[in-house]
Amino acid sequence: MSAFTATVGWRSDWFDIVRADFMRNAFVVGALVAVAAGIVGYFVVVRRDTFAAHALAHVGFPGATAALLVGVPLLLGTSVFCVLGALTIGVLGRDVGRREIATGTVLAGATAVGVLCNALASGSTATLTNVLFGNLLAVSNGQVVASVAYTVVLGAVLAVISRPLLFASVDPDVASARGVPVRTLGTAFTVVLALTVAMSVQVVGTLLLFALIVTPAATALIVTARPVAVVGLAVVMALLAVWCGLVVAAMFDLPPSFPIVAIAVLTWLGVGAAARVRAK
Repeated sequence: MSAFTATVGWRSDWFDIVRADFMRNAFVVGALVAVAAGIVGYFVVVRRDTFAAHALAHVGFPGATAALLVGVPLLLGTSVFCVLGALTIGVLGRDVGRREIATGTVLAGATAVGVLCNALASGSTATLTNVLFGNLLAVSNGQVVASVAYTVVLGAVLAVISRPLLFASVDPDVASARGVPVRTLGTAFTVVLALTVAMSVQVVGTLLLFALIVTPAATALIVTARPVAVVGLAVVMALLAVWCGLVVAAMFDLPPSFPIVAIAVLTWLGVGAAARVRAK
């Protein structure tokens, strides 16, 4: 108990830590990831693609470990593997049933590759831990630039496909009958999801990814069903989770992923409880 209290305790210099350069990078990248995750998360929930998000998070793990072996940036390796996994799911998953099968198969294959890469890269234990659980405090200036580029690309793609994608997500049969390229849109969105996953890994890691991509959107849908309002609320909740989580981590010397995830989950529980009380 004494060791725990010594590790997790109040830091009187937390405000100086928050103003440090590495925290500035953490706040910027965290904000970019929160915006992207909040927007993409709405479509993930509406399209019932949570399993695909889960699978792509696991695909990012062998991508990161392979990047360690080759000597390239982790974000690059994660992005390449996630996009390849997304394309595989999009090509093989023509409908919901086939998509589930394709997603499960990609998940199994990625896990096997991850085990192999993990064994080969066993000497980089700290880095692999960051891939699994995230380490927002270790974000470099280069990662900030890459995150900005990713966010711009994701925003541009979603601005083009958001309306037909929403139509295809809500009623794919009617959308297909009216000439909307449902399958192409689904594949494009899966690639967008893959890039968002690759960005989010550096914040919360592959194991805690749902906290940013799914939970804020699910929480916002409890409050309202209007698409624009849901996206706006999801972005705000993701931003608050990231920024408040970083401050709490600085105050109590915690790994940032824990308070970020805790805040997101507690918000979901609180909003859900309030909605049930109001319904009664």
